Amino acid sequence: MPPSLNSYESLVLKSALASRFLLVALVVLWRSLLDPYDTSATLNPNCLSSTSPSSSVDNLVLWPSLGSAIESNIVWDSVYYVRIAQCGYEYEQTYAFFPLLPFLMSVSSRTVLLPLVPVIGYRAVLGLSGYLISNIAFVFAAVYFYRLSVIILKDTKASLRASILFSFNPASIFYTSIYSESLYALFSIGGVYHWFSGAQSIAVLWLAVSGLARSNGMINAGYICFHTMLRAYEALIYKKRTSLALQVFAVGILHCLFIFIPFISFQAFGYYNMCHGHHFDDIRPWCRGRIPTMYNYIQDHYWGVGFLKYFHLKQMPNFLLASPILTLTVCSILTYARAWSKLLFSLGFQAALEEMSAEFLLRPVAYSREKTCSPDNVSSTDTETRHLRRRKQMIGRAKPSTQAKENKSLDELSYLSASIFPFIVHLGFMGATALFVMHVQVATRFLSASAPLYWFAAYLIISPSSRRWGYLIWAYCAAYILLGSLLFSNFYPFT
Repeated sequence: MPPSLNSYESLVLKSALASRFLLVALVVLWRSLLDPYDTSATLNPNCLSSTSPSSSVDNLVLWPSLGSAIESNIVWDSVYYVRIAQCGYEYEQTYAFFPLLPFLMSVSSRTVLLPLVPVIGYRAVLGLSGYLISNIAFVFAAVYFYRLSVIILKDTKASLRASILFSFNPASIFYTSIYSESLYALFSIGGVYHWFSGAQSIAVLWLAVSGLARSNGMINAGYICFHTMLRAYEALIYKKRTSLALQVFAVGILHCLFIFIPFISFQAFGYYNMCHGHHFDDIRPWCRGRIPTMYNYIQDHYWGVGFLKYFHLKQMPNFLLASPILTLTVCSILTYARAWSKLLFSLGFQAALEEMSAEFLLRPVAYSREKTCSPDNVSSTDTETRHLRRRKQMIGRAKPSTQAKENKSLDELSYLSASIFPFIVHLGFMGATALFVMHVQVATRFLSASAPLYWFAAYLIISPSSRRWGYLIWAYCAAYILLGSLLFSNFYPFT
């Protein structure tokens, strides 16, 4: 008898916890064996304002060596998050880091972790809270990843394999450190899961919160846009109900606007602090823009982020560092495109309504009806049955070799499901941005929360024709976990 759904979810939870303990153990090991490249991590200049509680406490700590050990692990972008949590947004470049993680760190250090401040110091408590938040968020993100995979793939074993891969993904060091990757993964994956399981209001709220963790949280509105367009298309073309189509559009637009609110609000917050009340000649250049957006200016001015700006011969090592994740991205998209070329060329509209099941098209509605035991579920089931019958008829008209290949695809490739189309589009956009716009070495962690990568890799691992690629994927994850924990924790460059 196969394991139950709950036992698989329990296994995913244990895998996520094991991966976090492994990363922490590796960081401790490498820090004990090697000296960091930069030893300035413990430096902590006074805040520009006098509101920080650290000045009156840090000189009286009971266990300064432990506090110093924690502070020494605040490296790379972690320095910004801890500084923001401690002092707020003091400088223009700090607005490149979104406020969810610093806010949670500040709240936890002033509440549940407050008794530790006299023991190890305020900054060390902030660092400790950042580590706890990131690791706890990742564990829950892995569980939601499994639940989403079960809904989309409809295959518990494939979902389990993909979730374990996610637990040991090549960007694992960032999900263990004081970075926003874990919180973003939790609220983006969890939000999409809630959307496809029918809890639309909760989904929109979660996706909006993901935009407080990272700027690319806005892109998650694409899932809602896609579903809105399909339902509006169905209402207008097939049901001939213009009023229903307009209603669907109106609700979808409101949902998307709600997801954009965190990014817009944060830009307005920066404008108020950096531009409002200053003389025109003294304000920063981006303040004078018709639509003053500080985020793009900061990325360009301080980090040189822009279209093709990173395409230089001297950056070849960074392209090589990002090549595994980019190769996996391209292969997953091409594999899907070959199987669903009609769906891609129609941009998910006509082919989607003909090829995709009504259960996917109206999934949030269908799930809500199922919870209320509505008899409307019968029509959805009938439509799904007609869809499967139509697919079998298409296979029956195919040539024998094509039919065998199609049967194999239907039986084995849960990855090649029409339901994955919006995820592939999202992955394609993210991959193109990572390659052509961003610092390319960041692609490993930038794409690490993209579910299709793990769904595709999970298939490669068990496919007889591509099993060697599955071994390479596991070797890639293991190598980047070891390399990342070694280099990143000792303040050496890594993605």
